[in-house]
Amino acid sequence: MKENIKIREELMEVIDHLTDEQLNRKINNEKWSIMQVLEHLYLIESKLVKLMIRTFNEAPSEVIQDKPIHLAIDRTKKITAPPHFEPTDQFMTKKEITEKLNQSRKSLIDFVELTKDQKLDDKGMPHPIFGQINLKQWIPFIGVHEKRHIEQIKELKNELFIK
Repeated sequence: MKENIKIREELMEVIDHLTDEQLNRKINNEKWSIMQVLEHLYLIESKLVKLMIRTFNEAPSEVIQDKPIHLAIDRTKKITAPPHFEPTDQFMTKKEITEKLNQSRKSLIDFVELTKDQKLDDKGMPHPIFGQINLKQWIPFIGVHEKRHIEQIKELKNELFIK
């Protein structure tokens, strides 16, 4: 979780000086706004934690090898988000998205705290690229995924000429 917390701090630094208008501005219809990227991160974290809790409580134990989740940072490989993780087009304020991100992060921290003395590498959930990932790896994957999108936000800022 320490790495996830560090990555979240970096995310908040990257958007710190941006206005609500800048966050919601789209370059074109092919690309998300920075706000949509942030909403996507919220949707991923909040929904994954719910799935992780259900998997922890209900899934049978199985052997699940560790996957190279660090490869998710590679932005040269484009991945389309599944529909349930796609952001809306609604205007949102920085305050609103920050509250949502804080809420989803609290739920992840609560899950980690709840399961800290439990075995998490023998229960897993599917990932569209990596296949079955064990719960122990899903926790850092959330941070790795966020790191990927920090790079996307930096690219969007450059395209929007925001320093």
